[in-house]
Amino acid sequence: QVQLVESGGGLVQAGGSLRLSCAASGRTFSSYAMGWFRQAPGKEREFVAAISWSGGSTYFANSMKGRFTASRDNAKNTVYLQINSLKPEDTAVYYCAASPRHLPIPTASYEYAYWGQGTQVTVSS
Repeated sequence: QVQLVESGGGLVQAGGSLRLSCAASGRTFSSYAMGWFRQAPGKEREFVAAISWSGGSTYFANSMKGRFTASRDNAKNTVYLQINSLKPEDTAVYYCAASPRHLPIPTASYEYAYWGQGTQVTVSS
């Protein structure tokens, strides 16, 4: 069982940056690939980024490449999502999730077994 708690969201102006954190409970955090998803109002949840259990591999949705960075610190049971040059269309609830699958890095929602409650990111223009 893994419990996930996201933090770091908030209201930010366009062009700004945020670093989201996801703290995990449990001693087996390092055995999970971790993913980030987001859901904007009135839209379906979409994949943002994923990182392998070791942190050695990352994968981003095409539209996220360049502005998003994913990292993890297994010693702290925490995964991070850095978002730069924020745009109003980045406004969404951001969720982290844990997957027991390793390679290829999971990118679909159904591949993730555990989810956090989400953190709101609002970007003003």
